[in-house]
Amino acid sequence: MLNIANRGFEREFKFRASRSGGKGGQHVNKVSTKVELVFNIPKSKILDVDEKVLLKERWAHKLSSKGDLRIVTQLFRSQLKNKEISKERFYKMLEKALKKPKYRMPTAPSKTSIEKRFQSKRVISEKKQGRKKIDLNRMGN
Repeated sequence: MLNIANRGFEREFKFRASRSGGKGGQHVNKVSTKVELVFNIPKSKILDVDEKVLLKERWAHKLSSKGDLRIVTQLFRSQLKNKEISKERFYKMLEKALKKPKYRMPTAPSKTSIEKRFQSKRVISEKKQGRKKIDLNRMGN
């Protein structure tokens, strides 16, 4: 398990707060509770070059043209809670992206599975043969 939270990413976080949409009456119109966490991958001093390349690859669809990752949270009516949730999401995403996939040892199909496959193909072929029209001229009439 990677211990990502202790690497000091919070120094490189930038937070923006804005008014949250949705229900909430007057409270929503007065208070900026929506939080946007911005983390710039290319400018990060904590990540090494290999990690930056890996994150750019895996998060390509989530990054801006400048390499910013944005996580927007507006679940709660508290800016502080939304900030904490944004941080948690970032760490979960980072941990998942940096985790190395398990090595899968390639295996050959067993004789039984090959035979089952051929048997099912035979059954389907026979079913289709049964659907063909009978040609009476070829039967000798």
